[in-house]
Amino acid sequence: MTVAHVHAQPPAGVSTETYATVAATGTRAAGATGGRRRRARRDWAGWWFVGPFMLVFGLVFVAPLLYAMYLSLFRETLIGGNSFVGLENYAKALVDPKFWEAMLRVSIFLLVQVPIMLGLGLFAALALDSARLRWVPFYRLSIFLPYAVPGVVAVMIWGYMYGSQFGLVADINRFFGVELPSPLAENLILLSIGNIVTWEFVGYNMLIFFSALKAVPQELYEAAEIDGAGAFRTIFSIKLPSIRGAIIIATIFSVIGSFQLFNEPSILQTIAPNSITTYFTPNLYAFNLSFAGSQFNYAAAIAIVSGVITMVVAYLVQLAGEKNEATS
Repeated sequence: MTVAHVHAQPPAGVSTETYATVAATGTRAAGATGGRRRRARRDWAGWWFVGPFMLVFGLVFVAPLLYAMYLSLFRETLIGGNSFVGLENYAKALVDPKFWEAMLRVSIFLLVQVPIMLGLGLFAALALDSARLRWVPFYRLSIFLPYAVPGVVAVMIWGYMYGSQFGLVADINRFFGVELPSPLAENLILLSIGNIVTWEFVGYNMLIFFSALKAVPQELYEAAEIDGAGAFRTIFSIKLPSIRGAIIIATIFSVIGSFQLFNEPSILQTIAPNSITTYFTPNLYAFNLSFAGSQFNYAAAIAIVSGVITMVVAYLVQLAGEKNEATS
């Protein structure tokens, strides 16, 4: 109650106690209303920070996805133009042998390349974290540096080295007088692409693992040292269990990246057109359907089916990782 309310005179016929009670109630109501207005103004502050991200997210992700789903429900015909066909494009994609051949190829790529890449990244992170290696910042930067090279440039560099008429392979053939199998041959092209991707992303995964290792509490290492645990026992009992979450995240990213393989085969296709078909990977297949074959509707259906398969596999990997983490 303010001083003004205390000293104000009540109207005729109203007791002082009643007048004071009404005045106090009005003051609290006004305060509550003002508080609600202030809270309402404060609640908008968060949206001002999130708004720019949500706007960009909607424009570059949600809107193209909805448009692709819309396109996949139609078919361009010579007679009748763009006609609604419902799920026919999806039904066609599910029995398309080219699509499933491409999906099988990236699945094999995933099963072989991802464990090797993650294993090398984990080995490098453990070596840098071992406290037995000198010049750690130099080695960390050297291993990470290939990731800083643009993907297109990296593929062009390796494509030059793979050439049997020029580059590293050609120089080795001439120097030793032998004829090594061309890395761009049809039976070796997938391994060659796997080598490029591994070279590009080992440093990226190494940085994820190394950052997670730096977050492990030092008390755990001190307790292990007191218990007489050696280097390998410390790795398998402390370090690896502590960074299990980072390993799961890196695995999910690698799975998604494998299914989205596009840059490497797309660029190498100009160097080795006989080894890389237009349906070498699902993304390359959808790209060629859309921009070379003008089958935009069917390409959208292929892209969406591929995205759903990628999402399901990534989710299963996450579930498997969380289950192992819970049981350990």
